[in-house]
Amino acid sequence: MININHHGAVTGVTGSCHELSLTSDEHPSRKAILIDCGLFQGNESKGRSTASDLAIDFPIDHIRALVVTHVHIDHVGRIPYLLAAGFEGPIICSEPSAVMLPEILEDALKIGFTRDRRLIERVLGVIRQRLVPVPYNQWHPVLDEVGCSLSVRLQRAGHILGSAYVECDARSGELEERIVFSGDLGAPHSPLLPEPVSPERADRLVIESTYGDKNHEDRDSRRYRLKAVLEHALQDGGMVLIPAFSIGRTQELLYEIEGLIAEFGGEELEVGAIGVGPRGDRPRSESLQAKKGSDPTQSQTWGNLEVVVDSPLAAEFTNIYRQLKPFWDEEAQALVKSGRHPLSFEQLTVINSHDDHLNAVEYLAKSHRPCVVLAGSGMCAGGRVVNYLKAMLGDARNDVLFVGYQAAGTPGRDILTHGPKGGWVELDGERYDIHAKVHQVSGYSAHAGQDDLLRFIDGIPVPPNEIRIVHGDDDAKAAFKHELEARLPNTKILIPGVRPPDI
Repeated sequence: MININHHGAVTGVTGSCHELSLTSDEHPSRKAILIDCGLFQGNESKGRSTASDLAIDFPIDHIRALVVTHVHIDHVGRIPYLLAAGFEGPIICSEPSAVMLPEILEDALKIGFTRDRRLIERVLGVIRQRLVPVPYNQWHPVLDEVGCSLSVRLQRAGHILGSAYVECDARSGELEERIVFSGDLGAPHSPLLPEPVSPERADRLVIESTYGDKNHEDRDSRRYRLKAVLEHALQDGGMVLIPAFSIGRTQELLYEIEGLIAEFGGEELEVGAIGVGPRGDRPRSESLQAKKGSDPTQSQTWGNLEVVVDSPLAAEFTNIYRQLKPFWDEEAQALVKSGRHPLSFEQLTVINSHDDHLNAVEYLAKSHRPCVVLAGSGMCAGGRVVNYLKAMLGDARNDVLFVGYQAAGTPGRDILTHGPKGGWVELDGERYDIHAKVHQVSGYSAHAGQDDLLRFIDGIPVPPNEIRIVHGDDDAKAAFKHELEARLPNTKILIPGVRPPDI
């Protein structure tokens, strides 16, 4: 038998963890692999906040390997707990993911596991020893025993650098199947990354549905809407705060902002009586206060707009992105060859130390100096973005721009829902009224929209016999199921965890 079990991302969009298991007459004991082992977030994390709650709650003795689709925390955050439970197998992932995984888990360990530096290093050492980087489009055997075998192949998913969907060739006795786990699929024409190509075969498909009920703007539309939102937001001399995930979204936004600066560098931003000094050398973290004496009447152009990344983790992953240029798409590589630096441009300031961060928050809140700040975390559930929100939500000259999914139960979802109505949000146990303007440009989600997901499935030459819809809110999964049933009447469409209606 070849079975699929789900240990996360079934009742929502986080905690991705799926099991593919094999049994045969010759060896009735199960052998299995896990696809991802992620943390639950937002409302889905309720009751899962302590080490005992996060402990792996399913048997793992039969798990031979873990396959990682990408390094977002809701796909890899439970790996330390998997190791603590006794998992001793390899961790298979793409080559870029092998570079990034220890970095993201180091941050996760500090926040939710332990502050003991020696213990963190020991865990990271184990993870590095277990990593098995596999090139894209290359079959990798996981097990080959009498009566059953399993090989996996990673294909580009276009979600973040290193992301992959997983093809599994499974054999149990006389039964052979190609089973595909989508991981998180990216939207076509995203900056930096090639778009995903549909698998050549999928007898069964497990697919995400984060945006199974809606579509995104096309790239040109969202790029010019980003430009319009930034121009409008900066007209009254306020700060534009973009809560951004450290991996993927931050780098894509920097790429797009650098493109806007290159295209419209000399065009004036009609900023209300507030300006910044002219461009000088590439700014460092102290450059914000160094420019205090600049002429407030000077016009602001795209060419001297200050862009701040205030997240050590985002800065680190931006450096890693730059190191991994061979995995960029053709457009991005062509820009580099032309002399452009889409992730390292003159107007970019990176803030690393905590003291510099606190100084930047205080200075920007008081100065009303036009500035675009990207700070983590992406759902406003922690990190440096919270200090910015506390300082700037009460000022109507400021703006918050959301560019990605906000899970239910996170401050980001509350700001997005209640901010336009003049509501409030709770941060660190205190209530903050929202007078800042709130915007959303959904096209910058790293996830595929409904049409993109359907196109991925339509591209499979022979429709799957079964499609399982995971990683989505209930409404998104239901809408996506409805679309698939209309298109694929001979395919069994399932939402795991939902009992089919009685007939």
